[in-house]
Amino acid sequence: MSRIGKLPIAIPAGVEIKISDTNLVTVKGPKGTLEKQMPEGITIKQEGAELICTRPNDLKKFRAMHGLVRALVHNMVVGVTEGYEKKLEINGVGYRAAKQGKKLNLTLGYSHPVEMEDPEGIETIVEGTNVIRVIGIDKEKVGQFAAEIRFKRPPEPYKGKGIKYADEVIRRKEGKTGK
Repeated sequence: MSRIGKLPIAIPAGVEIKISDTNLVTVKGPKGTLEKQMPEGITIKQEGAELICTRPNDLKKFRAMHGLVRALVHNMVVGVTEGYEKKLEINGVGYRAAKQGKKLNLTLGYSHPVEMEDPEGIETIVEGTNVIRVIGIDKEKVGQFAAEIRFKRPPEPYKGKGIKYADEVIRRKEGKTGK
């Protein structure tokens, strides 16, 4: 049995969940509404203030999907109640970020400024000139947009310049030594 899949999902007060016959899960909460099509085969039932995911048999495909479906539904419930946030830090001389409306302007040592538009449902907040917070209710979108920002200038191991996650540790390398 899947250790993640068999855990029940607690439904907090103020969260409304609808599950259609085609496994379309809609979660409505104080921060917004999320909708996701779940794979066929895994059944999601609401029992009181809990959701329980069950699989029909122990075929490999259902065992693989069991924990995934439970984790996806749990992430949706957490998203509409608390939301998700990723924090990025910019390190380097002359590297900075600024916000203009829904556009994030990054100066990253290229010959041109890098502009990024906030996707639907995602908000970026710039604190100072070197901290970017990516906030939203969909965990997948928040993580993806944070990864796209980081990809514009990943951190390098010699001086540590670039964009990194706040909790990321950059393994530093020693520079070359001359004789």
